[in-house]
Amino acid sequence: MPGDWAEQEFGGCPLPDARLQTRLLSLARDFYARPTASLTQACGSRARTKAAYRFLDHEQTTMKTLLQPHYRATETRVGAETVVLAVQDTTSLNYTMHHATEGLGPIGSTVPGPQGLHVHSTLAFNPQGTPLGFLDVQCWARDPADFGKKERRHRVPIEDKERFKWLQSYRAVAAVQARCPDTMLVSVGDRGADLYALFVEALAHPEGPKLLVRAQHNRVLQAKQQRLWETMQSRPVDGIQILQVPRQGSRAAREASLGIRMAAVNLMPSKWHMGPAIPVWAVFAQEQDTPVGVTPLEWMLLTTLPVTSLEQASEKLMWYARRWGIEVLHRTLKSGCRIEQRQLGQADRLKACLAIDLVVAWRIYYLNKLGREVPQAPCTIYFEDAEWKALMVFTTKNPVVPKEPPTLREAIHRVAGLGGFLGRKGDGKPGTQTLWLGLQRLDDIAAMWLVMFYATQKPVSSRDDSG
Repeated sequence: MPGDWAEQEFGGCPLPDARLQTRLLSLARDFYARPTASLTQACGSRARTKAAYRFLDHEQTTMKTLLQPHYRATETRVGAETVVLAVQDTTSLNYTMHHATEGLGPIGSTVPGPQGLHVHSTLAFNPQGTPLGFLDVQCWARDPADFGKKERRHRVPIEDKERFKWLQSYRAVAAVQARCPDTMLVSVGDRGADLYALFVEALAHPEGPKLLVRAQHNRVLQAKQQRLWETMQSRPVDGIQILQVPRQGSRAAREASLGIRMAAVNLMPSKWHMGPAIPVWAVFAQEQDTPVGVTPLEWMLLTTLPVTSLEQASEKLMWYARRWGIEVLHRTLKSGCRIEQRQLGQADRLKACLAIDLVVAWRIYYLNKLGREVPQAPCTIYFEDAEWKALMVFTTKNPVVPKEPPTLREAIHRVAGLGGFLGRKGDGKPGTQTLWLGLQRLDDIAAMWLVMFYATQKPVSSRDDSG
């Protein structure tokens, strides 16, 4: 039920005390109701704020523990899909301004530079781009002592390297794949995931998740002794694909015309690795007729899935394009939930708080995408009764509640309107930012509507007036 979203995503968390479970649900609802607020503002009172600090400081409220019920809920949603894209990405959280915070590490290229945490998350999407939830989250602070030792990086086992995060994520997805045999999971990564060890592991377990990775290394190919880029560029174009490129910062959304080449290739390991050639399929897409001043798109994708037709190649390009969604989620986490403004004094507390903020950011993003995927569904699949009724009364200025709830699309537009979305012809669809601002206002509006509703109800007498 929509009213139980916090219970669905955090209920049954393996915490040692029922009071900790109650506090977790309370914090989740508070953070969601006021996603842009500070911890003190979100909690609403001094007593609740102190309780929140005690919760985040508890030795049992680790990020790993707090995310367990959300992982289970995500897996349920994954099991209902035919294909799921498990997108991996890394972002950094900058806490340089909070000098007193303990347990942070360098997030830049030098030790004295910015300080903070790194987060590597794996977010599940269906092929339409609707986020289903997290499957894995890793968070760590870099050790300053590891800087300046690049000369020995090839002698260190991959398990001791930061890049092992890609294999950890893949293994988490593989565990879900084993429990969801009717769903094909595809692990999607950017150029950082172009690792020989990752392909070897995926090919060793054909029943596990498939791989779709953007190539970083211009690897030597088996037998021909040619390299990947030169080989693919020498092939004729197999077809043209039109890709919708979303807005990125100040750059407007646009259509890109991509020339597509595809081929089966065998990638040789580098001189630092011992092992066989890697049989994969390559899909090379280069943008044609790029507008002036715009850097043309160029993707070299490697996949363990067969690509024998232009349709299959276009499908892999569309799947990789969904990777932009996790960048939207990370932006929501930073600018919406303002995780970098949390002042908790200790990295472990920040990680515990981050676990809650991640799920809140996902839920806001989920609402945005759900409204585009099933716009005509009743809004009750997401909003509580008090929320949609208060929304309609407030935005229509009509005290009479409609007999039927509005569609999800209408409700989302009205919520976005509370957050500043004007809905003009050229404004497009509501964005995540206007939604989280609107949801914050809706929480206050719904609370007031409930007060007024109960105040107008005729009290029921306990006296029997019949005689």
